[in-house]
Amino acid sequence: MSTNKITVCFTSPVSKEVQNYLGKNLKKHPNVKILFPKDTSEEILSDIVPNADILIGWRPSKTLLDKATKLKVFINPGAGVNHLLDLFRRVNKNRKVLLINGHGNSYFVAQHAVALLLTLMNKTISHHIWMKEGRWRTGDKDAASIPLRFREIGLLGYGAINQKVHCFLSGFNVNFHILRNNWNKQKNELPTPAKKYDFNQLYDFLKEIDVLMIAIPVTSLTSGLIKAKEIRLLGPDGLIINIARGEIINQEDLYKSLKNRIITGAAIDVWYDYHPLPDKNGIKHPYEFPFHTLDNIILSPHRAYSPFSDLLRWNEVVENIARMAKGNKNLINVVNLEEEY
Repeated sequence: MSTNKITVCFTSPVSKEVQNYLGKNLKKHPNVKILFPKDTSEEILSDIVPNADILIGWRPSKTLLDKATKLKVFINPGAGVNHLLDLFRRVNKNRKVLLINGHGNSYFVAQHAVALLLTLMNKTISHHIWMKEGRWRTGDKDAASIPLRFREIGLLGYGAINQKVHCFLSGFNVNFHILRNNWNKQKNELPTPAKKYDFNQLYDFLKEIDVLMIAIPVTSLTSGLIKAKEIRLLGPDGLIINIARGEIINQEDLYKSLKNRIITGAAIDVWYDYHPLPDKNGIKHPYEFPFHTLDNIILSPHRAYSPFSDLLRWNEVVENIARMAKGNKNLINVVNLEEEY
């Protein structure tokens, strides 16, 4: 039975649909008060957050967090907390405030990862363009599909996203290899047999696979993890799907590996410059090297989380608020600030 009075405040705007969904699903916890400020400027929020037990948003300032003197938990409803780590380390020097990372978009990111893989292997975009140009039934000499059957799938990272990728691809006749940093966190049985690797076995892992699905957080260990040497280990039939963060793969090495056909191809949803300057024609590209000139890459504009309007992605937020309302301190998706995820 709910007993603790919990005040929740959003520091970023959300739609009316989201507000109604949260209200409906937390209705059985009358001790929970949710605030959705119409004005989320720092000036307005500064008068509200001192009473908040939970803040929910994307990029809080140190000043705002300092004013939230009752704060116990900050929930980042999107995936990835690399931009928040230093801030919450500073905050936690004086008091304990949990940082929670959202995994509500993991289903869609996993779906997009598989879509990118199949689009790349079936040369879907090339044939789509030719069809629009009136070229009917081009043959294998133009762009033959790459069979997925018998492939060695490497799941780099085994969090919420790659666990779902594993399930989605388990119906294909493929073999799985999984590298994760801490196998002690693996509580559920794997959906199919898979060969397991620890973080220090990266090269062994890459030698055994030819499809690399990257879904790991950016940390001091993973930034720049995949360079020319690592890419080459995939072999000439190698394929890379990155739906994690761009900086996990060295940008120049990825470009040169694709251009020089060191591997067969890649499909990338995450990039290197999220504030690119337009060229003389007003065109913006989020990278330094001309990936758009290559014919063996699928370009995706960091949209794997879509559709953002899906309300089920907020279920984890509901669950954590409900647990706090019941006095349950065992929250889900709490970030370990030392491990950086």
